[in-house]
Amino acid sequence: MRGLIVFTDADFPFQMFSAAHLWPLGLLLAAALGLYLLRERLRTPGLNRLVRLCMAGLLLITEASYHIWAIWNGTWTVGYSLPLHICGLAGLLSAVMLISRSYFIFELVYFWGLGGATQALLTPDLGSYSFPHYMYYKFFISHSLIVLAVLFMVFAEQYRPTFKSIGKVFIITNVYAAVIAAVDWLTGGNYLYLCEKPPGPSLLDWLGPWPWYIAVLEIIVVLSCLLCYLPYICCPLGKAKHTNKA
Repeated sequence: MRGLIVFTDADFPFQMFSAAHLWPLGLLLAAALGLYLLRERLRTPGLNRLVRLCMAGLLLITEASYHIWAIWNGTWTVGYSLPLHICGLAGLLSAVMLISRSYFIFELVYFWGLGGATQALLTPDLGSYSFPHYMYYKFFISHSLIVLAVLFMVFAEQYRPTFKSIGKVFIITNVYAAVIAAVDWLTGGNYLYLCEKPPGPSLLDWLGPWPWYIAVLEIIVVLSCLLCYLPYICCPLGKAKHTNKA
């Protein structure tokens, strides 16, 4: 019988919408509901600070643990292992956002987190890493925490994106993609999947061959941002907060 977590065996491929996929999604939904129901209590200064720092610490520990595992396993490479994918960077930015309560970072992580991390959770690119492999835990913990960090800022901190936030995020995303294109060229990597599609099933499979799917992704980014902003169009929940708290 396998243990609760293994680090080297990868002989059990991940199956989308299996129990190993649906359980973490269910736990994420339960945690999101908990944040909403406890939103008033989470505004208490002491508890607020404790939850923010714990979530930020867990995000940073999860990211650090991956690099330790990859180095120990001999799989760490500069062209693959850096946190330069949207969700990798969003995880680090989420930790900074939780610690600093930066509204500017919130604007970015709101759309990257809800759009990118949610899509990743629905169509995980895990290959042969399924439960109970370490990479399975790392994937679902890190991506779920990105979503929960955003929801914490929305429910507890009462941060709100604005329509202008969409334009900011679109510009920043394209500038970032241009930088990453240079990084891919220098390292031989495939960050942001600018050079080819991921090996596992993903949304990119429906967007045509390279390089056309990159152009389609531009439209997807805009539509994803509009979808994430839809709750504030249909049911305004208050004014956006533009200043950090002390």
